Amino acid sequence: MSLRFPQLIAFDLDYTLWDLWIDTHVTGPLHRHKDNPLNQVLDRYNSPISFYHDVPDILHRLIPADITIAVCSRTSAPHLANQALNLLLIPPKSKGERPKAAIKFFDQLEIYTGSKITHFKQLHAKTGLPYSEMLFFDDEHRNKEVEKLGVTFHLVPSGLNHNSFEKGLAEWRSRHPEQVLNDPATS
Repeated sequence: MSLRFPQLIAFDLDYTLWDLWIDTHVTGPLHRHKDNPLNQVLDRYNSPISFYHDVPDILHRLIPADITIAVCSRTSAPHLANQALNLLLIPPKSKGERPKAAIKFFDQLEIYTGSKITHFKQLHAKTGLPYSEMLFFDDEHRNKEVEKLGVTFHLVPSGLNHNSFEKGLAEWRSRHPEQVLNDPATS
């Protein structure tokens, strides 16, 4: 028997899923290179935007777990964040599959300025899921404020990777020790 996932896992974008601030380091419009590389888009000046190395694998791992995957990003450039998520192609998990736009991995998008508490209140209102069933990965310690709601917060100061993802899951699981089979990576 494996340990379960929370019902919702949310990720910040800037310096959590990619290594930049979308509202200060990027100039639109965004585009893919003519050779259409996976997991990379370019801004107006051909500066690359891509997810950290382990992010595509982590997103693929979450799909069969049948949980809600969300983005909670505080940015003054939501249009660029959405454009990047639409253009970034996640490599297929298996041969014969086609790359998939990153945005298709996310069930909920909360991308706008303001407190992450507002983001999570919106997620709660839209999904009906209890805060205790939510895990949030972010690179900024100040966003730990979401724990006031009951969300489990995990700090990823160097961006998301397999190790930080597992540590976040372990933190959430330590608060919710029930066991069920739904982590396909450990089955």
